[in-house]
Amino acid sequence: MNTLKSFASRHPRLTAWVVLAIGMVVILLWASKDVGLLPTQLLALVVATILLAGACVWIIGWEDAEEKAEG
Repeated sequence: MNTLKSFASRHPRLTAWVVLAIGMVVILLWASKDVGLLPTQLLALVVATILLAGACVWIIGWEDAEEKAEG
């Protein structure tokens, strides 16, 4: 557990990306369970969701960078 805490404190954006991506993929898989997607379509959606989570964390990080520059 201490290893996870130290990793999260050293790499907060990467940790946020992983946590957000897992949550978003779980919601995606739950929402698409009765849609009848092909495996390749589902894989493409999962990859796009993971990349979207990374973009969200990156954009949120802009605010942190602006606050550090001002203060």
